[in-house]
Amino acid sequence: MSAVVTDHEHEHHDHKPSGIKRWLYTTNHKDIGTMYLVFALIMFFIGGAMAMVIRAELFQPGMQFVEPNFFNQMTTVHGLIMVFGAVMPAFTGLANWMIPMMIGAPDMALPRMNNWSFWILPFAFLILLMSLFMPGGGPSFGWTFYAPLSTTYSGDSTALFVFSVHIMGISSIMGAINVIVTIFNLRAPGMTWMKMPLFVWTWLITAFLLIMVMPVLAGVVTMVLTDKYFGTSFFDAAGGGDPVLFQHIFWFFGHPEVYIMILPAFGIVSSIVPTFARKPLFGYASMVYATSSIALLSFLVWAHHMFTTGMPVAGALFFMYCTMLIAVPTGVKVFNWVATMWRGAMTFEVPMMFALAFIVLFTIGGFSGLMLAITPADFQYHDTYFVVAHFHYVLVTGAVFSIIAAAYYWLPKWTGHMYDEKLGQWHFWCSLISVNMLFFPMHFVGLAGMPRRIPDYALQFADFNAFISIGGFLFGASQLIFVAVLVKCARGGEKATAQVWEGAEGLEWEVPSPAPYHTFETPPVIK
Repeated sequence: MSAVVTDHEHEHHDHKPSGIKRWLYTTNHKDIGTMYLVFALIMFFIGGAMAMVIRAELFQPGMQFVEPNFFNQMTTVHGLIMVFGAVMPAFTGLANWMIPMMIGAPDMALPRMNNWSFWILPFAFLILLMSLFMPGGGPSFGWTFYAPLSTTYSGDSTALFVFSVHIMGISSIMGAINVIVTIFNLRAPGMTWMKMPLFVWTWLITAFLLIMVMPVLAGVVTMVLTDKYFGTSFFDAAGGGDPVLFQHIFWFFGHPEVYIMILPAFGIVSSIVPTFARKPLFGYASMVYATSSIALLSFLVWAHHMFTTGMPVAGALFFMYCTMLIAVPTGVKVFNWVATMWRGAMTFEVPMMFALAFIVLFTIGGFSGLMLAITPADFQYHDTYFVVAHFHYVLVTGAVFSIIAAAYYWLPKWTGHMYDEKLGQWHFWCSLISVNMLFFPMHFVGLAGMPRRIPDYALQFADFNAFISIGGFLFGASQLIFVAVLVKCARGGEKATAQVWEGAEGLEWEVPSPAPYHTFETPPVIK
């Protein structure tokens, strides 16, 4: 796929207001994308600081630094911030920046709504973080906020938690509508469905998932709110409700949500691998169908989080087999990435190294997921550190590594400068080694019976936990190298060409670097 792009298509309409007003009032997809990405990075460090508190407490057995209730606030808010404040806004920032350039659109379809969907987010997280300073502290019932922990037994801050989740949900729904309308209506002439880059496809499918499940989350947090403050009994057996109903509704949102956090990652890796293997992506159509299959199946697996709630055997079997079925389209993707690299002229720049680490480590997370899908085995794994190991492999070495890979890959296009390759490699190797020190031993302590979300543990887990905590501190410190790379790159460096990477294909590599404030005011024609 190539396009005829002439210089007059990027004429200079760069009259952007200066100072804070530029960012407050902007409707430009690149500005908004940048704000989402910066916001996500800040939240990544706030959520990371909470993880450091957790790991400091677990460095040795016994109670060391924090009260159990505060420990529970840390696990809860760490989860909420990383999911809703770091991973999702980072992917939305990448979508805002890249989708219009990839499809030859002048901007997102709904630019004012785009501004609003970003600017309500800082307030959502301000409310959530402020709740930590209330009497009785912030939410302490886990990011999954199971009833009755979040209703009968929760603190006064629950109302703030509910309000902040509502605002995050509104932001996500608006962002998703924007992505869908943009992709449906603003593709350049000749950009047919099966010519779209995979990042665009994965985000389109993700956007549909968001629109379908965010209202379910809004419903379940509202039921928590009314159970706690308005005397309803949705989740209270004494009033005719059912606490297990909460888990069904929550995970009907929660399982598609975890695919919302990984499908864009698949799109990113599907962009990076062909570039550095210097070959077209193997099995493009099968990748599109696999993504759609994952999205559809994601609605049929929610109760695999609930095998220990006493489900009927027929229900457990259904959810076990549906969960295992998702391994098929996911396996298709991994196979296609490997096949793309097969006999390619490969080079190993930092984006490629993170993409390769993603493929290997995400697959490890996928395998532990298959183990968790086996109903009788899950009785042993459930609520142990094995589960924590599983979802951190898919979310940290999966989602977060893909976001970092994307940042290195597109940074020269955003800033016009090449990043410091040596510093980037330091960041990669420090992250790779420390992240495995951090999460791999969790499989072992989990299998040995260490429960999750508990601030103390039996003595036999002491050595492993000390090792895990050191890995955690090193992984946290490694991300400071990333900030150094970003700041250094933004300030200057070797000038980037329009194509940036030899072997990169697609419209975003045909506009100058840094990308002009307005691109494709006249749509390119795709040959």
